[in-house]
Amino acid sequence: MAAADYYQNADRLFARKRLFGFAVPAVILAYLVYVFFAFDILGLAERARMENARVLISDMYSHKVLVTRDNRNGEISYSVEGERKGDYPEGQRPTWVLGEETQTISVDLDGGLVAHFLPGNELRVDVPDFGPVEARMDGRAVVTNLDPNNLPEWVSLSWSRLDVTLPDGRVTFTRNKTEAFNYFIGWELFFFTLSSPYHGHGVFSILFGEQIDPTRSNIAGAWNDFWGNPMWRHSEVAWAIFETLLMAFLGTMGAAIIALPLAFLAAKNFTPLGPIRFAVRRVFDFIRGVDSLIFTIILSRAFGPGVLTGTLAILITDTGTFGKMFSESLENVDKKQIEGIESTGAKTIQRYRFGVIPQVTPIFLSQILFSLESSTRSATIIGATTGGGIGLLLTQAIYTQKDWEEVTYYIILVILLVMLMDQFSGWLRHKLIGKKD
Repeated sequence: MAAADYYQNADRLFARKRLFGFAVPAVILAYLVYVFFAFDILGLAERARMENARVLISDMYSHKVLVTRDNRNGEISYSVEGERKGDYPEGQRPTWVLGEETQTISVDLDGGLVAHFLPGNELRVDVPDFGPVEARMDGRAVVTNLDPNNLPEWVSLSWSRLDVTLPDGRVTFTRNKTEAFNYFIGWELFFFTLSSPYHGHGVFSILFGEQIDPTRSNIAGAWNDFWGNPMWRHSEVAWAIFETLLMAFLGTMGAAIIALPLAFLAAKNFTPLGPIRFAVRRVFDFIRGVDSLIFTIILSRAFGPGVLTGTLAILITDTGTFGKMFSESLENVDKKQIEGIESTGAKTIQRYRFGVIPQVTPIFLSQILFSLESSTRSATIIGATTGGGIGLLLTQAIYTQKDWEEVTYYIILVILLVMLMDQFSGWLRHKLIGKKD
């Protein structure tokens, strides 16, 4: 071939590479443009309500105290997060509520925002730099002094409901009730509810102070009230975390036990019969290809919701994953070590035991421990489906959309659980396999 032909081939090769280098970014850019219009990104941005996001984020690190008047009988109640478990004891109320309950009470929401619960189930809200917002019921309709065609952005008004939402607080008015929400930083009643005699006492006072409850010692009484806290349910949360760990551990370890012998059937150097290898590998592909949530739904119809269903779902999915990884590790073992064991007259089982298992054990343990970390996260989601573990509590808190600080609490616990599992698996890996310098 002449030199000119070599130059032409080289030019064509470089031209192809240049075309490929420009074509790939062009295709990616075209796809991103398609996504931009197909998913209506501009419309999504217009429909976004950042105020709702701000309220949600603030609910994650703060709590609200509700002052509620039942417009049907005039009764007024005070509670944290609007829960019965957080009701103020009879005869007690927040210091920022003034007035006689049978007449007019004024709820100071800070920043000059004051809600007045007036006789006759009427409402007046004094808004700084705006003036009073008045509301009453006319039949079944809400009547206000506001112009419906020119409402402030912090007012939401319909024929049956009035909402006044400002950074310092919120007031709602309907036919059935009038509510004022006052927000405070922190997770209130996390340790003790208002009904506990230890509420408002610090750690030093409980440990070293005088006996607070005459029927119990301070430490025992405080622990019982904390552990049985009806709002934060610490005992139920601890049991839910245990269930999540149990699902992850049993599912992962059970999958490893089942996958190990099957991996030998899928490894080329241990199973010479191609049809058997093909069949076992396809089984691994099938159970790996179906998500664990699908198995959870199927198994829940057979066994019902519970820890067993979640454990079996993790076991089935991880069996496919372990089977593939174990078989690939077995295909890469050093044959010389096996031949050395064979030269001593060892039988097949002995060759596997002393020539194969010692080589693959560190790899298998590393894969199992890594999967255990992953299964801990999966058990949270599976628990939400099967009705067990911390996942169920997290899902319930999200669905109610009432106490987002509880959602934050559960998410933090899940993150800490994953971090602890990571540390534990690393420590166990070093103990079992050894740590390289």
